[in-house]
Amino acid sequence: MNRDYVITDDMLEITSYTQEGKLPDPFLMENGERVRSLADWEKRRKELYKNVVELQYGVLPPENEVLEVETLYFASNSKVFKIKAGPLSHPVTFRMKLIMPAGVEKPPVIVDGDGCFNYSMDKEWLNAALDKGIAWALFDRTELAHDVQGEGRCKGQLFEAYKDLKCGALAAWAWGYLRVVDALVKLGLTNDDCIVFSGHSRGGKTCALAGALDERAAIVNPNATCAGSMSCYRSHITAKYEGGKQVLRSEQLSDLWRAFDFWMGEKMGEYSDRPDDLPFDCHELKALIAPRTLLLTEAAGDVWSNPVGCWQTTMAAKEVYSFLGKEDELLLHFRPGNHFHDVDDVKTLVKVVERRLNGGKNFDRNEFFRLPFKAESIPPIFDWKAPEKK
Repeated sequence: MNRDYVITDDMLEITSYTQEGKLPDPFLMENGERVRSLADWEKRRKELYKNVVELQYGVLPPENEVLEVETLYFASNSKVFKIKAGPLSHPVTFRMKLIMPAGVEKPPVIVDGDGCFNYSMDKEWLNAALDKGIAWALFDRTELAHDVQGEGRCKGQLFEAYKDLKCGALAAWAWGYLRVVDALVKLGLTNDDCIVFSGHSRGGKTCALAGALDERAAIVNPNATCAGSMSCYRSHITAKYEGGKQVLRSEQLSDLWRAFDFWMGEKMGEYSDRPDDLPFDCHELKALIAPRTLLLTEAAGDVWSNPVGCWQTTMAAKEVYSFLGKEDELLLHFRPGNHFHDVDDVKTLVKVVERRLNGGKNFDRNEFFRLPFKAESIPPIFDWKAPEKK
């Protein structure tokens, strides 16, 4: 792909747009009052958790009873560890590969659970971060819970360890991100103040959920998550990319539930054909990551991932970031191309990591929020604003 590109609003022709209701107001508390203070927001955040996390993905396992990190291989820039965590009676074990940049002591680190994907071993992809002094902590989330279509729910190590666990596979995989951070902190080889979560597609869903759960992640970078995370349940599109003849459509909750119900919380099936009845939408998962940095990386031609819906819920989440005084920490970036975790996506993430480390020197905000479609043609999907703080 040509790396010297500019995203223009004529790359994606929206051929149809469907909206099923408005996005819920994240500031509206269960008692009917709206958030007015930071203390109110903390209460509201706990209320949101019940639906945004537990309804959508299921109830996660309890706190660890054991955490052990065993060294399996140790060299100057490549290290392999076995992590043992979970209940004392039946601990879960999985491997983490830590790839360190040359000559950097305690580097920032990107945690990525997509060790099951081939691109995670691509040298150009890895070097996009390593050459900038950033480490990788890679693990295979499928060691924790299976990702086998048609096998059924609750399959894999984590569900064997916690017999009563009823969450979906995404929650089980997110648990792995948290345990990797536990291991990194214990090892003391990387910068605890610059831990980054990243992942692609189903791994991006996992990364986003993990980011909402673990405040130790300073930067959360879901890549092309599609339905069930960072897009939008209530809006859908069909579109043509770069003048092509093929009309593509975005993924809906019904598609996700039909193919991969075992990823999600058990009760999400009740809403698969009526997303407007959901008590939440994707902007509220984004809001749970606030005020930390949330970088969304998307592809202009990835219609299945719903570029319009992702933008809509990002703009809605921006109201929360603005309320918290952290509007600059919410970033949306499109590149040309289709559904993949591209080297360009990593390079964009690296720029955001460098911004955190150097205080924003040479950071170009104009690269972000460039849309591949005409936003003015899309009807508003929410009509509320961030309240005035008292």
